[in-house]
Amino acid sequence: MSSQRCLNRPIFLIIALLSIFLQACIDSGNDKIVSPPGYQLDKPQRFKMSENLLEISGIAFKNNEADTIYAVQDEDGRVFYFKPGDRKPAYTHFAKQGDYEDIGILHNRIIVLKSNGTLFTFPIEQIKQPKPSDVQQLKGILPKAEYEGLYIDNTTNKIYVLCKDCNTENGSLLNGGYIIDATDENNLKQTSTFQIALPKLSKKNGADEAFHPSALAKNPVNGLWYILSATNNLLLITDAEWRAKATYKLPHSRFTQPEGIAFDKEGNLYISNEGDEFENGNILKFTYNKPAVKK
Repeated sequence: MSSQRCLNRPIFLIIALLSIFLQACIDSGNDKIVSPPGYQLDKPQRFKMSENLLEISGIAFKNNEADTIYAVQDEDGRVFYFKPGDRKPAYTHFAKQGDYEDIGILHNRIIVLKSNGTLFTFPIEQIKQPKPSDVQQLKGILPKAEYEGLYIDNTTNKIYVLCKDCNTENGSLLNGGYIIDATDENNLKQTSTFQIALPKLSKKNGADEAFHPSALAKNPVNGLWYILSATNNLLLITDAEWRAKATYKLPHSRFTQPEGIAFDKEGNLYISNEGDEFENGNILKFTYNKPAVKK
């Protein structure tokens, strides 16, 4: 964060408070927050991030274990690791400044997605080093394009990469992405694509424009895909075949810019939000409660 941004914070404090108040009034005037089965989007546990994670752009767990959160910052080429609630996260500096979109863990290797499709990977045991000694920069696995999010499925050894602006021989992958075979960790191969079958969005859902996915994760409890859109402030849930099941509005007063999503092994949902000039980034945890079976 620049020194100018820090200086601007006191100047715009009143504006920020007024903006939050007005947005809260708008949200309170809308219908009651509708939540996915098993979750209460209006009752999160909030973890505030430190200044150096203002632009937190992706989060992940190792083997869905919630004791340590791994996060990537949007610009500085750092991977952070910390216990939930820790305000002083440690980090390793894996690369120079760039546009880093998301993070995942393939067994014992950390993988970071750069917006141009380059993958950075290094052994997770090197995360306590100031700079990892074995960073690999993988180019050419993904076609040249702009990318948004990444999810790693260690049970199937597949990596799913969301497109921001991708074109293929069969057309655009605006709401889809590429699948990478990671069976051989030393020889990743892009093997296929996926396309999200989107529902028709309405202005009531806060969708004044096309749906643009920004992050994705698979729920280990029900096997469904949970897909964020920071542009639309929406959560889309699809089945295993990418067919839309439901969309949920994420109130801007709580979800300032939802860019990262992850689940722990209990099915608890975590959504990270980038901060701005007025407020630091955060991670919101939504505890999973098994829905009652309808009789």
